[in-house]
Amino acid sequence: MRIAATLTALVALAVAAPAVGAPAGSARPAVPIPDDPRGALLQPFQGAASTEPAQHRPAVPQHPFMAAGSDSIIHNDAYQTDTYDRAGPTGPDLVVSSTSSLVRDCSSLSFLPDGTALTVCIGVGDPQVRALDPDTLAEIATYRLPRRDRGLLPDTSNFSGGYFYLDDRGRLVVSTAENHVLWLRLVGDRFVVDREVDLSGTIGTQRIQSVLPDWSDRIWFVTQEGTVGYVGLRGEIRTRRLLGEVIANSFAIDESGGVFVVSDRALYRFDVVGDQPRATWRKTYDRGTRVKPSQVSQGSGTTPTLIGRASLPSGGWIAITDNADPQMNVLVFKRGKAGPGADPVCEQPVFPAGEGADENSLISVPGGLIAENNYGYELEKLALRQPTTTPGIVKVAVDYNGGGCHVAWSNTTARVPSSVSKASMGSGLVYAYTHPAAGELAYRLPLPLSALAPDAWYLTAFSLRSGRQVWSRYVGSGLLYDNHYAAVSLGPDGAAYVGTVGGVVRVADR
Repeated sequence: MRIAATLTALVALAVAAPAVGAPAGSARPAVPIPDDPRGALLQPFQGAASTEPAQHRPAVPQHPFMAAGSDSIIHNDAYQTDTYDRAGPTGPDLVVSSTSSLVRDCSSLSFLPDGTALTVCIGVGDPQVRALDPDTLAEIATYRLPRRDRGLLPDTSNFSGGYFYLDDRGRLVVSTAENHVLWLRLVGDRFVVDREVDLSGTIGTQRIQSVLPDWSDRIWFVTQEGTVGYVGLRGEIRTRRLLGEVIANSFAIDESGGVFVVSDRALYRFDVVGDQPRATWRKTYDRGTRVKPSQVSQGSGTTPTLIGRASLPSGGWIAITDNADPQMNVLVFKRGKAGPGADPVCEQPVFPAGEGADENSLISVPGGLIAENNYGYELEKLALRQPTTTPGIVKVAVDYNGGGCHVAWSNTTARVPSSVSKASMGSGLVYAYTHPAAGELAYRLPLPLSALAPDAWYLTAFSLRSGRQVWSRYVGSGLLYDNHYAAVSLGPDGAAYVGTVGGVVRVADR
């Protein structure tokens, strides 16, 4: 089997990788991700050039200790909005290129002021911090982190590299499997460790899920086992344990000092009180009765999204999804220190009964929030086709000041298995990584048997105003093109980048 042989070869290369911390000596040209030859039978582009108007991005204050604009983290900014001011590709003449990462999933890309792309790729062998040329995807530098697992494919856990951020000095900040936090600076063709903090003596063998600074430059961290803590300005480490709770996502921070965490049981606001992290308030939600297909824990699959400045009378708002059955809900609460209130500002059911699950953060757009349905996604090793997921993308219109919400539009045909989808205000588009069912593929040459349909993946653009599909561009087929929870990232050059099991793909207007 062609895919199996390719994967075996890549695994062998990955396992033979150099030791921890070994930087690359010189740039290496991109080696494309192998594609299934049956993909040549598919229509490469469907739809038309976008004519959607630009929109205004909801106001987000610039974090003083994170990279400027939308290039600091997987969800773009401290408010976790998943939106860009900049435009992305508009079609129809779109060029696709890729670079292999030896069976490592590069969950997101952030960009330095000169356009250099930085990413962390996790999977087979050691996690790799990589610097890429944004045009050619050539590898400028690599820094290898300690081994985090020994599986043959990327797993569903984001610890040690799944989440990272760029700080205001252009350094990539990432936690390791040994529970260190590293500040890595790109110097020429090498990464240099600028700073290192060892948390292992405090949290033992717990696994750090995410690390972010607050507005005072304390370095906050959360572990999958439910610890919330920070490293203070003098190097002191303070923690608080949420007993019996799991943290499976990242967290959000605002300018008032609030740190917002969702566990598999409740939503929290933390503040520093008397030199300690304290839960200012705790709000439970409906966690359902099961871990649904596509979910990594029983509970909310969303990193909290913040809306509105903290100086507003409400203190601003915070949004997540729950895990309720038969229908999951988009939830919005007040986030100020006074508490979220007895009832949510918005509680809107979305997606089909019994088949709704969102394992990616909500997108904050003008007038509301966009959610995607990931129900049914699972990474199946060496399958001819990855599972077909339940379709659905919705925009929930929210009256933040008056309360209440409703579904503004709903796309019931788009299948988005696991991408961290993004909105571009400059293009007026929502970009998602889609996986149509075998019977939904469009061919330019007929295929004798539907059972022979390739496992095809697409970058697809939707209207921010209506949710209609504007265009879809074929990217590649097979396991190595599965994005496996990685994000769509928009570069300063207007290109869209997506991490996959096999590396990174780039889609750009010609």
